Amino acid sequence: MSQHRKKRTMLEMGHDAFLDIVANLVGILIILVVILGAQSTAVIEEMQDQVEQEYEDDSRLASEEQITELATHSMRAASAQADSTRLENTIREYDAKIQRREQQRALMLDLLAQVETAWEDKKKEFDEQAVQNAHRVTELKSAQKQLEQLVGARQHLENQPDPVVAIDHLPTPMAKTVFGDEIHFRLKGNRLSIVPIKQLLDEIKRDFERMAAGARNGQTEAAVGPIRGFVARYHMDKGREMISRGGQLQMATRIQLTSMTVEPLQTPHGQTLNQILANSSELDVELAGRDPNATTITVWVYPNSFAAFRKLKEHLYARGFATAARPLPLGQEITGGPQGSRSRAQ
Repeated sequence: MSQHRKKRTMLEMGHDAFLDIVANLVGILIILVVILGAQSTAVIEEMQDQVEQEYEDDSRLASEEQITELATHSMRAASAQADSTRLENTIREYDAKIQRREQQRALMLDLLAQVETAWEDKKKEFDEQAVQNAHRVTELKSAQKQLEQLVGARQHLENQPDPVVAIDHLPTPMAKTVFGDEIHFRLKGNRLSIVPIKQLLDEIKRDFERMAAGARNGQTEAAVGPIRGFVARYHMDKGREMISRGGQLQMATRIQLTSMTVEPLQTPHGQTLNQILANSSELDVELAGRDPNATTITVWVYPNSFAAFRKLKEHLYARGFATAARPLPLGQEITGGPQGSRSRAQ
Protein backbone atom coordinates (compact mmCIF):
# COMPACT_ATOMS: atom_id res chain seq x y z
CA MET A 1 0.00 0.00 0.00
CA SER A 2 2.91 2.36 0.78
CA GLN A 3 4.45 1.70 -2.68
CA HIS A 4 1.09 2.49 -4.25
CA ARG A 5 0.86 5.82 -2.40
CA LYS A 6 4.48 6.64 -3.32
CA LYS A 7 3.72 6.08 -7.03
CA ARG A 8 0.61 8.23 -6.73
CA THR A 9 2.60 11.06 -5.06
CA MET A 10 5.30 10.96 -7.76
CA LEU A 11 2.61 11.05 -10.45
CA GLU A 12 0.91 14.07 -8.92
CA MET A 13 4.31 15.88 -8.48
CA GLY A 14 5.16 15.25 -12.14
CA HIS A 15 1.86 16.76 -13.32
CA ASP A 16 2.24 19.75 -11.00
CA ALA A 17 5.79 20.46 -12.25
CA PHE A 18 4.64 20.30 -15.85
CA LEU A 19 1.77 22.72 -15.15
CA ASP A 20 4.19 25.13 -13.42
CA ILE A 21 6.52 25.15 -16.46
CA VAL A 22 3.65 25.78 -18.85
CA ALA A 23 2.34 28.59 -16.66
CA ASN A 24 5.80 30.22 -16.57
CA LEU A 25 6.06 30.06 -20.38
CA VAL A 26 2.62 31.60 -20.75
CA GLY A 27 3.61 34.39 -18.36
CA ILE A 28 6.82 35.13 -20.32
CA LEU A 29 4.88 35.24 -23.60
CA ILE A 30 2.36 37.65 -22.11
CA ILE A 31 5.20 39.93 -20.91
CA LEU A 32 6.78 39.88 -24.40
CA VAL A 33 3.43 40.71 -26.00
CA VAL A 34 2.97 43.64 -23.64
CA ILE A 35 6.53 44.93 -24.31
CA LEU A 36 6.13 44.63 -28.07
CA GLY A 37 2.74 46.28 -27.93
CA ALA A 38 4.18 49.15 -25.89
CA GLN A 39 7.07 49.57 -28.29
CA SER A 40 4.70 49.52 -31.31
CA THR A 41 2.49 52.13 -29.68
CA ALA A 42 5.51 54.35 -28.93
CA VAL A 43 6.78 54.08 -32.52
CA ILE A 44 3.35 54.85 -33.96
CA GLU A 45 2.92 57.85 -31.69
CA GLU A 46 6.39 59.11 -32.59
CA MET A 47 5.61 58.79 -36.31
CA GLN A 48 2.28 60.57 -35.83
CA ASP A 49 4.03 63.42 -34.03
CA GLN A 50 6.55 63.72 -36.84
CA VAL A 51 3.81 63.71 -39.49
CA GLU A 52 1.86 66.35 -37.58
CA GLN A 53 4.97 68.50 -37.27
CA GLU A 54 5.65 68.10 -40.97
CA TYR A 55 2.10 69.12 -41.84
CA GLU A 56 2.33 72.03 -39.46
CA ASP A 57 5.53 73.20 -41.14
CA ASP A 58 4.26 73.95 -44.61
CA SER A 59 7.59 75.49 -45.46
CA ARG A 60 9.40 72.18 -46.04
CA LEU A 61 8.51 68.77 -47.51
CA ALA A 62 9.43 65.28 -46.24
CA SER A 63 12.70 64.06 -47.51
CA GLU A 64 13.41 60.65 -48.90
CA GLU A 65 15.29 59.75 -45.74
CA GLN A 66 12.24 60.51 -43.64
CA ILE A 67 10.00 58.51 -45.96
CA THR A 68 12.42 55.59 -45.73
CA GLU A 69 12.51 55.92 -41.97
CA LEU A 70 8.70 56.03 -41.90
CA ALA A 71 8.52 52.91 -44.03
CA THR A 72 10.99 51.18 -41.77
CA HIS A 73 8.96 52.06 -38.70
CA SER A 74 5.81 50.89 -40.46
CA MET A 75 7.43 47.58 -41.27
CA ARG A 76 8.60 47.26 -37.68
CA ALA A 77 5.11 48.01 -36.45
CA ALA A 78 3.59 45.44 -38.84
CA SER A 79 6.22 42.91 -37.77
CA ALA A 80 5.50 43.65 -34.11
CA GLN A 81 1.79 43.26 -34.77
CA ALA A 82 2.41 39.95 -36.53
CA ASP A 83 4.63 38.80 -33.65
CA SER A 84 1.91 39.80 -31.20
CA THR A 85 -0.70 37.85 -33.18
CA ARG A 86 1.61 34.83 -33.36
CA LEU A 87 2.26 34.99 -29.63
CA GLU A 88 -1.46 35.21 -28.94
CA ASN A 89 -2.05 32.14 -31.09
CA THR A 90 0.78 30.35 -29.28
CA ILE A 91 -0.80 31.28 -25.95
CA ARG A 92 -4.13 29.86 -27.11
CA GLU A 93 -2.41 26.63 -28.17
CA TYR A 94 -0.70 26.34 -24.79
CA ASP A 95 -4.01 27.02 -23.06
CA ALA A 96 -5.61 24.23 -25.07
CA LYS A 97 -2.71 21.90 -24.20
CA ILE A 98 -3.02 22.82 -20.53
CA GLN A 99 -6.77 22.07 -20.63
CA ARG A 100 -6.13 18.71 -22.27
CA ARG A 101 -3.43 17.89 -19.72
CA GLU A 102 -5.79 18.78 -16.90
CA GLN A 103 -8.46 16.52 -18.37
CA GLN A 104 -5.91 13.71 -18.69
CA ARG A 105 -4.77 14.31 -15.12
CA ALA A 106 -8.41 14.19 -13.85
CA LEU A 107 -8.97 10.96 -15.79
CA MET A 108 -5.81 9.40 -14.35
CA LEU A 109 -6.86 10.45 -10.84
CA ASP A 110 -10.26 8.81 -11.38
CA LEU A 111 -8.58 5.64 -12.59
CA LEU A 112 -6.26 5.76 -9.61
CA ALA A 113 -9.25 6.10 -7.23
CA GLN A 114 -10.95 3.11 -8.89
CA VAL A 115 -7.76 1.07 -8.57
CA GLU A 116 -7.50 1.99 -4.88
CA THR A 117 -11.15 0.99 -4.29
CA ALA A 118 -10.61 -2.34 -6.07
CA TRP A 119 -7.47 -2.92 -4.03
CA GLU A 120 -9.31 -2.23 -0.74
CA ASP A 121 -12.11 -4.64 -1.73
CA LYS A 122 -9.61 -7.30 -2.67
CA LYS A 123 -7.75 -6.74 0.58
CA LYS A 124 -10.99 -7.20 2.58
CA GLU A 125 -11.69 -10.42 0.65
CA PHE A 126 -8.20 -11.67 1.45
CA ASP A 127 -8.71 -10.77 5.12
CA GLU A 128 -12.03 -12.68 5.24
CA GLN A 129 -10.39 -15.70 3.62
CA ALA A 130 -7.60 -15.52 6.17
CA VAL A 131 -10.14 -15.48 9.01
CA GLN A 132 -11.99 -18.44 7.51
CA ASN A 133 -8.75 -20.33 7.08
CA ALA A 134 -7.90 -19.62 10.72
CA HIS A 135 -11.31 -20.98 11.78
CA ARG A 136 -10.79 -24.08 9.67
CA VAL A 137 -7.38 -24.63 11.20
CA THR A 138 -8.88 -24.29 14.69
CA GLU A 139 -11.68 -26.75 13.84
CA LEU A 140 -9.15 -29.16 12.35
CA LYS A 141 -7.03 -29.04 15.51
CA SER A 142 -10.13 -29.59 17.66
CA ALA A 143 -11.20 -32.56 15.50
CA GLN A 144 -7.70 -34.02 15.68
CA LYS A 145 -7.74 -33.66 19.47
CA GLN A 146 -11.14 -35.40 19.69
CA LEU A 147 -9.86 -38.13 17.38
CA GLU A 148 -6.85 -38.66 19.61
CA GLN A 149 -9.14 -38.88 22.65
CA LEU A 150 -11.39 -41.40 20.90
CA VAL A 151 -8.40 -43.48 19.81
CA GLY A 152 -7.12 -43.44 23.38
CA ALA A 153 -10.51 -44.45 24.75
CA ARG A 154 -10.76 -47.22 22.18
CA GLN A 155 -7.34 -48.58 23.10
CA HIS A 156 -8.28 -48.41 26.77
CA LEU A 157 -11.48 -50.35 26.13
CA GLU A 158 -9.70 -52.90 23.98
CA ASN A 159 -7.23 -53.55 26.80
CA GLN A 160 -10.06 -54.13 29.29
CA PRO A 161 -11.34 -57.70 29.81
CA ASP A 162 -14.63 -58.50 28.15
CA PRO A 163 -17.50 -57.89 30.63
CA VAL A 164 -20.21 -60.44 31.20
CA VAL A 165 -23.59 -58.94 30.33
CA ALA A 166 -26.76 -60.57 31.63
CA ILE A 167 -29.68 -60.32 29.21
CA ASP A 168 -33.19 -60.85 30.46
CA HIS A 169 -35.02 -63.15 28.09
CA LEU A 170 -38.76 -62.77 27.77
CA PRO A 171 -40.30 -65.77 25.98
CA THR A 172 -42.43 -64.82 23.01
CA PRO A 173 -44.99 -67.51 22.22
CA MET A 174 -47.03 -67.61 19.06
CA ALA A 175 -49.58 -64.83 18.95
CA LYS A 176 -53.23 -65.83 19.16
CA THR A 177 -56.42 -63.92 18.52
CA VAL A 178 -58.29 -62.85 21.64
CA PHE A 179 -61.83 -64.23 22.10
CA GLY A 180 -62.13 -64.43 25.91
CA ASP A 181 -62.23 -61.78 28.59
CA GLU A 182 -60.26 -58.69 27.55
CA ILE A 183 -59.04 -55.72 29.62
CA HIS A 184 -57.92 -52.51 27.92
CA PHE A 185 -55.16 -50.21 29.20
CA ARG A 186 -53.75 -46.95 27.86
CA LEU A 187 -49.97 -46.29 28.22
CA LYS A 188 -48.90 -42.78 27.28
CA GLY A 189 -46.12 -40.66 28.76
CA ASN A 190 -45.22 -43.66 30.98
CA ARG A 191 -48.66 -43.35 32.64
CA LEU A 192 -50.98 -46.35 32.74
CA SER A 193 -54.78 -46.01 32.92
CA ILE A 194 -57.66 -48.47 32.61
CA VAL A 195 -59.88 -47.89 29.56
CA PRO A 196 -63.47 -49.06 30.33
CA ILE A 197 -64.27 -50.18 26.78
CA LYS A 198 -66.95 -52.69 27.88
CA GLN A 199 -68.75 -50.18 30.12
CA LEU A 200 -68.70 -47.51 27.41
CA LEU A 201 -70.09 -49.98 24.84
CA ASP A 202 -72.88 -50.89 27.26
CA GLU A 203 -73.79 -47.20 27.50
CA ILE A 204 -73.78 -46.94 23.71
CA LYS A 205 -76.12 -49.96 23.48
CA ARG A 206 -78.53 -48.26 25.85
CA ASP A 207 -78.40 -45.18 23.60
CA PHE A 208 -79.23 -47.45 20.64
CA GLU A 209 -82.31 -48.78 22.47
CA ARG A 210 -83.52 -45.25 23.19
CA MET A 211 -82.88 -44.10 19.63
CA ALA A 212 -84.56 -47.16 18.11
CA ALA A 213 -87.86 -45.95 19.52
CA GLY A 214 -87.51 -42.60 17.81
CA ALA A 215 -88.57 -41.76 14.29
CA ARG A 216 -85.37 -40.08 13.21
CA ASN A 217 -83.22 -41.93 10.66
CA GLY A 218 -79.74 -41.28 9.26
CA GLN A 219 -76.39 -40.45 10.80
CA THR A 220 -76.29 -39.44 14.46
CA GLU A 221 -73.34 -38.23 16.54
CA ALA A 222 -73.37 -38.61 20.34
CA ALA A 223 -71.17 -39.23 23.36
CA VAL A 224 -71.36 -41.32 26.53
CA GLY A 225 -69.46 -41.14 29.79
CA PRO A 226 -67.40 -40.17 31.58
CA ILE A 227 -66.55 -43.56 33.02
CA ARG A 228 -63.28 -43.85 34.95
CA GLY A 229 -62.17 -40.59 33.35
CA PHE A 230 -62.92 -41.60 29.72
CA VAL A 231 -65.66 -40.61 27.29
CA ALA A 232 -66.69 -42.31 24.05
CA ARG A 233 -67.76 -40.24 21.05
CA TYR A 234 -69.48 -42.31 18.38
CA HIS A 235 -71.42 -42.13 15.11
CA MET A 236 -74.57 -44.23 14.63
CA ASP A 237 -76.37 -45.02 11.38
CA LYS A 238 -80.12 -45.71 11.64
CA GLY A 239 -82.31 -46.75 8.77
CA ARG A 240 -85.14 -48.97 7.51
CA GLU A 241 -84.45 -52.02 5.36
CA MET A 242 -86.07 -55.25 4.16
CA ILE A 243 -85.30 -58.43 6.15
CA SER A 244 -86.40 -62.03 5.82
CA ARG A 245 -88.14 -63.45 8.87
CA GLY A 246 -89.82 -66.85 8.75
CA GLY A 247 -89.65 -66.88 4.97
CA GLN A 248 -91.44 -63.56 4.75
CA LEU A 249 -90.00 -60.16 3.84
CA GLN A 250 -90.77 -57.29 6.11
CA MET A 251 -89.42 -53.84 6.97
CA ALA A 252 -87.22 -53.50 10.06
CA THR A 253 -85.13 -50.80 11.73
CA ARG A 254 -81.38 -51.27 11.45
CA ILE A 255 -79.02 -49.45 13.87
CA GLN A 256 -75.26 -49.76 13.33
CA LEU A 257 -72.22 -48.23 15.06
CA THR A 258 -70.03 -46.74 12.31
CA SER A 259 -67.13 -45.30 14.37
CA MET A 260 -66.08 -44.68 17.95
CA THR A 261 -63.32 -42.64 19.62
CA VAL A 262 -62.34 -43.09 23.27
CA GLU A 263 -60.36 -40.30 24.95
CA PRO A 264 -59.67 -39.08 28.50
CA LEU A 265 -61.33 -35.96 29.85
CA GLN A 266 -57.98 -34.49 30.87
CA THR A 267 -54.28 -35.19 30.31
CA PRO A 268 -52.02 -36.50 31.64
CA HIS A 269 -54.23 -39.34 32.78
CA GLY A 270 -53.38 -42.39 34.88
CA GLN A 271 -50.61 -43.44 37.27
CA THR A 272 -46.92 -43.59 36.46
CA LEU A 273 -45.50 -47.03 35.77
CA ASN A 274 -43.23 -46.77 38.82
CA GLN A 275 -46.30 -46.27 41.00
CA ILE A 276 -48.05 -49.17 39.30
CA LEU A 277 -45.16 -51.56 39.93
CA ALA A 278 -44.19 -50.28 43.40
CA ASN A 279 -47.35 -50.95 45.41
CA SER A 280 -50.99 -51.90 45.16
CA SER A 281 -52.69 -49.96 42.39
CA GLU A 282 -55.61 -49.96 40.00
CA LEU A 283 -53.85 -52.69 38.03
CA ASP A 284 -53.87 -55.02 41.02
CA VAL A 285 -57.51 -54.24 41.71
CA GLU A 286 -58.46 -54.87 38.08
CA LEU A 287 -56.58 -58.20 37.87
CA ALA A 288 -57.76 -59.49 41.24
CA GLY A 289 -59.88 -62.67 40.87
CA ARG A 290 -59.28 -62.99 37.09
CA ASP A 291 -58.11 -66.21 35.49
CA PRO A 292 -54.84 -65.58 33.54
CA ASN A 293 -55.72 -68.41 31.14
CA ALA A 294 -59.03 -66.78 30.18
CA THR A 295 -58.03 -63.09 30.35
CA THR A 296 -56.05 -61.06 27.88
CA ILE A 297 -54.70 -57.56 28.48
CA THR A 298 -54.66 -55.13 25.52
CA VAL A 299 -52.38 -52.09 25.95
CA TRP A 300 -52.85 -49.07 23.68
CA VAL A 301 -49.26 -47.79 23.74
CA TYR A 302 -47.72 -44.59 22.33
CA PRO A 303 -44.14 -44.19 21.00
CA ASN A 304 -42.99 -42.28 24.09
CA SER A 305 -43.80 -45.32 26.29
CA PHE A 306 -42.35 -48.31 24.42
CA ALA A 307 -39.67 -48.91 27.09
CA ALA A 308 -42.31 -48.71 29.84
CA PHE A 309 -44.47 -51.19 27.91
CA ARG A 310 -41.67 -53.76 28.00
CA LYS A 311 -41.44 -53.44 31.80
CA LEU A 312 -45.23 -53.74 32.07
CA LYS A 313 -45.22 -56.80 29.80
CA GLU A 314 -42.55 -58.48 31.95
CA HIS A 315 -44.61 -57.75 35.07
CA LEU A 316 -47.80 -59.18 33.53
CA TYR A 317 -45.94 -62.20 32.14
CA ALA A 318 -44.64 -62.94 35.61
CA ARG A 319 -48.26 -62.97 36.81
CA GLY A 320 -49.28 -65.30 33.95
CA PHE A 321 -51.27 -62.85 31.79
CA ALA A 322 -50.92 -62.65 28.01
CA THR A 323 -50.45 -59.13 26.60
CA ALA A 324 -51.50 -57.62 23.28
CA ALA A 325 -49.97 -54.35 22.10
CA ARG A 326 -51.88 -51.74 20.06
CA PRO A 327 -49.37 -49.06 19.01
CA LEU A 328 -50.82 -45.59 18.41
CA PRO A 329 -49.08 -42.53 16.91
CA LEU A 330 -48.86 -39.42 19.06
CA GLY A 331 -51.94 -37.24 18.65
CA GLN A 332 -54.32 -40.10 17.85
CA GLU A 333 -56.87 -41.42 20.31
CA ILE A 334 -58.24 -44.95 20.70
CA THR A 335 -60.68 -45.71 17.90
CA GLY A 336 -63.00 -48.62 17.05
CA GLY A 337 -65.74 -49.67 14.69
CA PRO A 338 -67.35 -52.56 12.87
CA GLN A 339 -64.34 -52.85 10.55
CA GLY A 340 -61.85 -53.14 13.40
CA SER A 341 -59.75 -56.23 14.19
CA ARG A 342 -59.39 -58.23 17.39
CA SER A 343 -56.23 -58.05 19.50
CA ARG A 344 -53.54 -60.69 19.12
CA ALA A 345 -51.97 -61.58 22.49
CA GLN A 346 -48.58 -63.10 23.35
